[in-house]
Amino acid sequence: MAEYGLLVDYEWCTGCHSCEMACAVEHGFPQGQCGVVVCEVGPWSYGPENDRWQVGYQPAFTDQCDLCAARTVKGGTPTCVKHCQAKCLEYGPLDELAGKLGAKAKQALVALR
Repeated sequence: MAEYGLLVDYEWCTGCHSCEMACAVEHGFPQGQCGVVVCEVGPWSYGPENDRWQVGYQPAFTDQCDLCAARTVKGGTPTCVKHCQAKCLEYGPLDELAGKLGAKAKQALVALR
């Protein structure tokens, strides 16, 4: 049986928090709890004259994430994937997602059980 996970293309995450909202609504989590939390990286300046800026976002999955088992058992996708406005989350078998890691930088593979 294939194990499933998420491929996160955090180069394109805009920090909109749609994944968090969709998760909380789907599972009825109380305020402040969620299966996914969008973390902000930066901002800070860098470069020879501090003329460039770094800011980014990365979804981090908590122990409360069950990959939307009730949805995926019926052939659906996790609600975070469905509602991601930047389309930077992909759900699938871990071996298939791992094969896509080398295609570009700024990706993370998340294996959840």
